[in-house]
Amino acid sequence: MNILVTGGAGYIGSHTCLELLELGCGVVVIDNLCNSSPESLRRVEELAGRSLTFYEGDIRDEALLRKIFANHAIDCVIHFGGLKAVGESVAKPLEYFDNNLNSTLALTRVMGEVGVKNLIFSSSATVYTAGSEMPLKETSPTGGCTNPYGWTKYMTEQILQALCVADPEWSVCLLRYFNPIGAHKSGFIGEDPQGVPNNLMPYITQVAVGRRECLRVFGNDYDTPDGTGVRDYIHVVDLAKGHVAAVAYTCAGKGCEVFNLGTGTGYSVLEMVNTFAQVNGVKVPYVITDRRPGDIATCYADPAKSEEKLLWKAEKTLADMCRDAWRWQKQNPMGYEK
Repeated sequence: MNILVTGGAGYIGSHTCLELLELGCGVVVIDNLCNSSPESLRRVEELAGRSLTFYEGDIRDEALLRKIFANHAIDCVIHFGGLKAVGESVAKPLEYFDNNLNSTLALTRVMGEVGVKNLIFSSSATVYTAGSEMPLKETSPTGGCTNPYGWTKYMTEQILQALCVADPEWSVCLLRYFNPIGAHKSGFIGEDPQGVPNNLMPYITQVAVGRRECLRVFGNDYDTPDGTGVRDYIHVVDLAKGHVAAVAYTCAGKGCEVFNLGTGTGYSVLEMVNTFAQVNGVKVPYVITDRRPGDIATCYADPAKSEEKLLWKAEKTLADMCRDAWRWQKQNPMGYEK
C-alpha cells in the first residue's frame, strides 16, 4: 500500500512515516519545510532501513500534486500539512486560513480528479466547544473555537464532512487528538519547535537542557487537584500508530468518521513537571504566572470509540513520555540543527 503524507517532515508526520515504513508501506511525502526539517526524513529512513520519496513543495500547488499522483499509485492520503501555532494564528489569521483551508481544498480537488478518495485528516481537540462536559466524546459540542488555528481545524472538518455527503465514494477519518509529547525511543527523531515552544513538554525539555532559564506555569488557581491546568497527553508513537490504524479503517469503508486519539487520562502541569524531574533525575525550575486568556481548567478524551472501531489504544505511560522526550533533547540539544 502506498501512502501520501502531507507535512510528513513534521513532528507527528515523521513518526507516522516511520511506523508506515516499518509495516512495509510505500511512503511519499510532500512538505514545504516552513516549520520542519528534511533531516527528520533522513533519520526516519535510517531508522527504518528503507527509503521514502520526498517532494519539497506546497500542498496548494495543484500541478505538483497531480505530478505526485501520476508518479505514484497512491492508495490513501494522511493530511498533516498546515500551520499549527495557536499564538501565531491570532497574530496572522489570514495566513492560517489561507494555508490550512486552501491546502485541503487543493488536495481534495486533485484527489477527486485522480480517483483517490481515502483521506485521514489531522484534526485537533481544539474543535470542541469550551466548557463541554469531560471526558470529551466524539459527539461533544464543537465550534466556538478560541483562536484561528482551532477554527481552521473545525472548518476543514466541515468541508470534509460535506464532501462525503456530496460524494459517497469518499472515505474520511477525522482524527481529533489531544496533546502529543515524547519522541521515538531511539532519541533520533523528536519534536523540534521553531523559536519559543508553544507547548509544555518541549519547554520543559529546553529548560532541563539549559536552553531556557525556567518554565512559566500559567495559573495555579484552577479547579483541579493542584490548581494547575489538566490535559490529556499522548505519546507521539502511540499517536502515529493511531494513524496507521486509521489507514486500514479508511481503506475498508466509506463515509466520514470522527475519532478521538488520547489516553483518557488527564495530567496537571505540575504532575508533568514532577514526573519529568523524577524519571530523568533533572531539575525543572518553574515560576507561577497569571492564567493565559482562553485556557480552560481541564481537557481530556474519551477514546472508547477508537478502541472499539480502530482497534487502537494508547499504551505508553506518562513516565515513558517524559523519558523519551528527555532522551531526544539530550541527544539533540539544538534539535535537528547540526
